[in-house]
Amino acid sequence: MSNENKQNRRQFLKTTGQAGIAAGLSLTALPALAAHATEHHSEGFAAGAEEIPYNQQPLLYAYAGLEPAIDAMTMEIHYSKHAATYAKNLADAVAAEKVDITKVSLVSLLQSISKYSVKMRNNGGGHYNHEFFWKSMRAPGDSNNPSPQLSAALVKDFGSIDTFKSQFTDAGKNRFGSGWAWLLKNKEGKLVVGSTPNQDNPLMDISDLKGIPLLGLDVWEHAYYLKYQNKRPDYINAWWKIVDWDVVEKRMMNS
Repeated sequence: MSNENKQNRRQFLKTTGQAGIAAGLSLTALPALAAHATEHHSEGFAAGAEEIPYNQQPLLYAYAGLEPAIDAMTMEIHYSKHAATYAKNLADAVAAEKVDITKVSLVSLLQSISKYSVKMRNNGGGHYNHEFFWKSMRAPGDSNNPSPQLSAALVKDFGSIDTFKSQFTDAGKNRFGSGWAWLLKNKEGKLVVGSTPNQDNPLMDISDLKGIPLLGLDVWEHAYYLKYQNKRPDYINAWWKIVDWDVVEKRMMNS
């Protein structure tokens, strides 16, 4: 890749990373406020959940970095169009509903999402889920397996790694319409899998599936249709090759 192309890519990522800025908040203020919000720890079942800033963050890899599992065009459209829109609409909802993000973390907001509008629910969940999803993946490599510690936890609660993957795959491919598949730690400390519709997630007080998310998979059609068309199981099977197990383990240890 030429130096000019590298500079263009960095500039594009920088630009799209600012897509979630709320009207009335400066470009420099929102990231600082969002970072400050993470200092306010959530209570209840999600006390150990990973905090996500309110604004869209730059990707940790190039759009083509996850190929062949996820193609560059899908990644670019997914990040710069779909996810950026969730971030922008969340910022609009935050401003309209007068949420003080210096005091209310995104996790705390999701835990009490029933108090907010449908717009806040859809876009707060959409933004959190996508930021969580991007961080759950890495470029494919020779060694991409759970660590001994994470493996032991999965075997303890599922019987085997293959059983866990099978149950998770089923949760994703059997989710009717659009939604997400999850690995999470429930309030009893057990690892379980399940799915949520649309942009709901297990942190929400309105969700039937509750717990601390450790791994999430987007099974909306926009996440895979360009490459896989209607073959969602093929997308899920390919996705296992780019899961960042180190991130999953870190989330488990911090939860």
